[in-house]
Order: sequence, then structure tokens, then C-alpha cells
Amino acid sequence: MEQLTPHHVLIQRFIELHPEEVARQMGDASTDEAVDVLQRAADAVAANVLQRMELDRGARILASLDDAYLGRLLTQLDPAITARLVAHLDESERARILALAGTDRGREIQEILSYPPGTAGSLMDAQISTFALDCTAATALERVRQLGNRRATDLILRDENDHYAGVVRLPDVVAADPELSLGDLRDGTAVQVLPMTPHEEVVELLNTYRLTSLPVVDFAGQVVGVIRHDGLVSAAQQDLATNVQEMVGVSAEERALSKPWVGIRSRLPWLNINLVTAFLAAAVVGLFEDTIAKFTALAVLLPVVAGQSGNTGAQALAVTMRGLALREIRTSHAARVLGKELAIGFCNGLAIAVVTAIGVFIWSQSFGLALIMLFAMLASMVLASIAGAAIPVVLVKLGHDPATASSIILTTVTDIVGFLSFLGLATLLSSILPTG
Repeated sequence: MEQLTPHHVLIQRFIELHPEEVARQMGDASTDEAVDVLQRAADAVAANVLQRMELDRGARILASLDDAYLGRLLTQLDPAITARLVAHLDESERARILALAGTDRGREIQEILSYPPGTAGSLMDAQISTFALDCTAATALERVRQLGNRRATDLILRDENDHYAGVVRLPDVVAADPELSLGDLRDGTAVQVLPMTPHEEVVELLNTYRLTSLPVVDFAGQVVGVIRHDGLVSAAQQDLATNVQEMVGVSAEERALSKPWVGIRSRLPWLNINLVTAFLAAAVVGLFEDTIAKFTALAVLLPVVAGQSGNTGAQALAVTMRGLALREIRTSHAARVLGKELAIGFCNGLAIAVVTAIGVFIWSQSFGLALIMLFAMLASMVLASIAGAAIPVVLVKLGHDPATASSIILTTVTDIVGFLSFLGLATLLSSILPTG
């Protein structure tokens, strides 16, 4: 066995204590360097680091490990995480890794790979044990000790037909009378999902029931896997992170360290769309070219109105998107959401409009310009608030993903609203504006 130097011992200790930081640093290291570091670490520690890495990067490192080490590492890696990693490899590398995983684990990984990304099946752990309803607490605890499954937080129950029959929280079993049956201890809310259930519904169940695990059952009612707490958290994180990216026209597949081509391919179409909408907003300004030429102060103040309405709309959009993502609201709540944003937009708009009008009056010494700014700011912020809440709700109502480039749509709306309200009022009330 290779004698470890104090330097290597220190490195291994750091890897063990700070797997997140090591995973981040490996993103910048070469594949050979990352492989060397992992293969010097204990199998469980290396697995802990690998499962925290960006998927593309982790997949390349996994494929570069030698067969002997990889075979040991696969016994430590969660099959669901292994499936997500090998999904990024070509068929030959995938076949090699599945072969090294062994018959049972390889079949489990292959089964998870058969489910589309973003479904409950792709998140589940197929390594499960179920317990009969009449099993006593003492027998169940002894079996848990024998299984050595430190990740189990709930015991999954089955009836006499091997159908899913609920769960029992492990702390409840520990504290119960040893002779009490698990059927008497089971939780009153029996929540389960099908393998093809979208991860959005998984997130909804997580937030509604505060779950620590979620059984996955087939159409026959038999348990085929369980999404454990880390999988539930991962689903929530993926859902929110995807929403953030898609709101600004970035593909859900792009990562911070993805190849440049991935970003170019996903962003460029939306940038072109954004360019078209920018020209649309510019066209609105062009309608008032004569007014701007006559009253040059308007050109100075125009970005103020547009910027403030854009920020107001973005705030309303963020809150509404969060509510939809976490299933706090549905389209049936549209009237309440819009009413709330109308009230917020009016109150905030009035406060900001008054401050802005005072500032404009001090700068221009024009009461007419300050009055136009006051009404334009109030109108644009109220409309932007309503638009920020309405856009995602309308997209959901039409059957579209509310995260899909909603901020680009909002920017167009708020720019046009801001320009129209300010320049339109200036044109209508041009008689009270100072020339020059």
C-alpha cells in the first residue's frame, strides 16, 4: 500500500471536511488533476465530492477513472446521481460504467435512466425496503439495524397484496412500544407519486406536506422507489434554478462551466427576439419625435420613467413567479394577485412619483414638467406592477411555462408603457412645458 506523506494526509482531510469547496475547485482543474485527487481519497469521500459537481464536469471525471477504482466508487455513489452523471456520456462510456456497477446496481441505474429527466423516476432511489403493516416496532428497528441504511428517515409500509400502505416516521418507531404494530403508527397522510410525475409536482408535495421522503409507486400500486430528502431538495433547487434561467431566455441545460457553444445556442435566439422588441419600443419613441425635438428635457427624463417601471414590474414578476413555482397560488387566484399588485403599484407609484416630481421641479424649475412626470411615473408603475403579475399567470393559463423568457416580455411591456405614458402626457399637455 502506498505510504501517504503528511502533505497527502492534509489534502485528504481537507477533501473530507470540505467536499463542496473541493467540487468547486475541481471545476477549474484539468481532468487528470481531478482524477488524481479523487483516487487518493477514500471511496466514500470521493463519491461525496463527485455528486456535488456540475453534471457535465462530473461525468467527464467519472469516465476518466480507471476500472478498478470506478468499480469501488460506484458502490458508494447514489444510483440516482450515477444515472444523472452517465446520462451526459456517450453510449460506449455508459455501457462501460453500467458493466462495472454490477448486475443489480447496473439494472437499477438503467431503470432510472429510462425515465425522462425532471420526472419523479429520475430522482428516486430504487434501493428500498418495505415493511408489513403487522410488523412490530421492535422487529422493524432490528431490521433497520441489519440493513444499515443510514439514509432512511421513514419506513414504507405494504399491505397483504404488496401495495403501498403509507409510511411511518422512524423517530415514531424508536419512541413507540416495542410490541406496537407499524400499522398503528403510520402517518395519516399517505402521499405518493408515479414515476412519470413531473418534478414540479414533487416540489409542490414537498412544500405542502413538509415531506422527508416521497414513495414512488407504479400503476399497480407497488412501491418502485423512494425520493429521499436530498432528492426532494434537489428537485426544488432545480425547479427554482431553471425558472431563474428561463426567465431571461437561458436554456435550463446551460451551466456556469458549460461549453461556450451551449450558451450561444440557447441565448442567441432570445437575444434576437429581444432585439425585435427593443426596436418596437424604439418605434414608440419615434412616434413622439416632434415632441422630443421641441422639448429636449423629455429626452433626459425618459430613461427615468422606463427604468423605474421596469424595476417595479420585475418585483411583481419575481413574487408571482415564486408563488407559481412553490404552488402558493394558481390561476384561480389571478384576481387577488392582480388586486394586490394594483394596490402596491399605486401606493409605491404615488410615493416615488411625488419624490420624482419634486426632483424634476428643482432641476428644471418647470411646474408643468414636474406635473407630467408625477402622473407619468404613477401610471407607468401601476401598469408595470399589473403586467409583472399578469404575464406569468396568462402564460400558465395558455398552457405555457411561465418562466420562459417572461422577463423579456415584461421588459418590452414596461418600456412601451413607460414611453407611452410619459411622452403621451407630454404631447397632450405640451402647452405647459418649457421649450428648449
